[in-house]
Amino acid sequence: MYPDNPVLLRRWRGQSVESQHRGAWVLVDSAGDVVDGAGAFRRPVFARSSTKSIQALPLIESGAASAFGLGPVELALACSSHNAEDCHTQPVTQLLGRLGLDSGHLLCGATAPGDPNVRRQLFASGESPSALHHNCSGKHAAFLALAAHLGDAPASYLDPASAGQAAVRGAMVDMCDLLDGDWETAIDGCSAPTFRLPLHKLALGLARVANPDDLTAARREACNSLTAAVAAHPELVAGNHKRLCTALSRVTGGRLFPKVGAEAIYVIGVRGADRGLALKVDDGNLVAMNRIVLGLLEKLKLVSRNELDELRNWTDDTLHNDAGLEIGRTELGLS
Repeated sequence: MYPDNPVLLRRWRGQSVESQHRGAWVLVDSAGDVVDGAGAFRRPVFARSSTKSIQALPLIESGAASAFGLGPVELALACSSHNAEDCHTQPVTQLLGRLGLDSGHLLCGATAPGDPNVRRQLFASGESPSALHHNCSGKHAAFLALAAHLGDAPASYLDPASAGQAAVRGAMVDMCDLLDGDWETAIDGCSAPTFRLPLHKLALGLARVANPDDLTAARREACNSLTAAVAAHPELVAGNHKRLCTALSRVTGGRLFPKVGAEAIYVIGVRGADRGLALKVDDGNLVAMNRIVLGLLEKLKLVSRNELDELRNWTDDTLHNDAGLEIGRTELGLS
């Protein structure tokens, strides 16, 4: 994306570098001051699903969550990119039922479950994936609740001109201190609007979600409700099978409020520390992204040694092939 960005990770095969991954990262406080960073972190990136917590704020602030009985489970799913385990799809189905809707009203499209066991069982049963299995179905069900509360027709809940999406844009602009010319929108993989904004402004938004003391009372309550929901249900923000968001939230007891986005965007709000971290790997490599995230957390002292020990499955730099043979290593470039 930006050839002047630093190499954040190299992959060695034998004695030679096979690939390298450039990117940018930035750590900010809730006032927007940059604490640390590298690369072109003031340039815009597509935030993709990393903004789901900010997009969920109007759900609570409008009264929609209260009106339709959304509790911590549904709020965590509104922030999630999930694996389509039963713990994900069943609450989405139940919420749609309370709205008088069904999976046919979800406009995110149908995708195979992210969890390999669920995917295997689904295909073995002869069933086809539905929109419930899409990793964004929780967000879309939440959007439908917001639309119903604000008087939008279900079919128009993703329309940029709808009241719900106008409220979502307003939350993004406020939380990330966006100015005219700072940002634009495009269509995400799930058909919802996605935002393109400077990486440091994205980090600011997450710093404020995780540390909302200086926000209005209503917004502070909404932020605290979302972060508490994910802390209580870390399996809902991602899943139980090889998902870094769930691992980080679970190991830190919810102190870290993490969220991945497609094409290797990653954000973390650090609760109680007035910090927000945002990372973009230029080539979109998710495997490299996961290792860089752990490297940044260690470098910035945002996790303890005991927490790192619990996350050791994510920090092993030795590479193995499918037969279990050691074939190379990864090397971080974060100094």
